[in-house]
Amino acid sequence: MPHSSTRKTDSWLRQTGIVLAALGAADAFYLWLLKFTRNEAMCVGSHGCLTVNDSLYSEIGGLPVSVLGLMAYLAILGILVFERRSPLGAEYGPLAVFGFSLIGVIFSAYLTYLEFYVIRAVCPFCMASAVIMTLLLVLSVARLRQQNSCSD
Repeated sequence: MPHSSTRKTDSWLRQTGIVLAALGAADAFYLWLLKFTRNEAMCVGSHGCLTVNDSLYSEIGGLPVSVLGLMAYLAILGILVFERRSPLGAEYGPLAVFGFSLIGVIFSAYLTYLEFYVIRAVCPFCMASAVIMTLLLVLSVARLRQQNSCSD
């Protein structure tokens, strides 16, 4: 019966990933709204959000970093939701989520460095995004390890 418990664990990891990716997408969308509206009330007690969102580092080629985050979270969410619908998705979905989340964590680490040491302001929503992406990376590693142990 190890396969049954393995499937349950993978299902739990996948469902948790879906929830985290949805939360990350909501957070990134909120950050985009904040950038677009410049509404200080949306910062919820922290002026760091506006400082970070107005900084030189909040855009790449005119594209808000929050939009990049939103696209990454939606890609991860899409992979997790649809990976069970095809053999290709089942085989490569966990690896794709790992790739997206690894790039997301590296980029989040860079942005967090900029917040603390260059911009000198902290955006709680940006930090939440970094934590969510890190949790997605941890889950993706667990899923890959589980996938590899099942194929042995």
